[in-house]
Amino acid sequence: MIKQESFPPVTISVGDYDRLAFLASFGLSFEQDRPAAAMLANELIRATILTPDDIPPSVATMHSRLEFRDDVTWDVRSATLVYPDEDDGEPDRVSVLSPEGAALVGLGEDQSITWRTPKGWRSLTLLRVLYQAAWSLR
Repeated sequence: MIKQESFPPVTISVGDYDRLAFLASFGLSFEQDRPAAAMLANELIRATILTPDDIPPSVATMHSRLEFRDDVTWDVRSATLVYPDEDDGEPDRVSVLSPEGAALVGLGEDQSITWRTPKGWRSLTLLRVLYQAAWSLR
């Protein structure tokens, strides 16, 4: 069986979209950020942009606390989705300018995303949005 990349719908608030678009374009300028920035840019191209009031509580937004599973290792993790300057290296934070963060942003509960990396296939499933910071949507 051939594994294929899987790209579920992405939903992003207007406020998050502007800052994420800047980060994606800025990240493309730096070799260490380029793969995740390109992935984030591709997610933004596919995204449905909604007003903050229209974002469902089951969607991963910036500053959301999420529970997600690595579908390759079956490890389950809880973390807050943050901007790169808020990532202090603690395991309970995941930067949107990392492969995991770029994959999770805009994903809905029970949705999975699969993508190819130089080291092989990666796949994540958003299990639950534990907390969605409504103030960050604006």
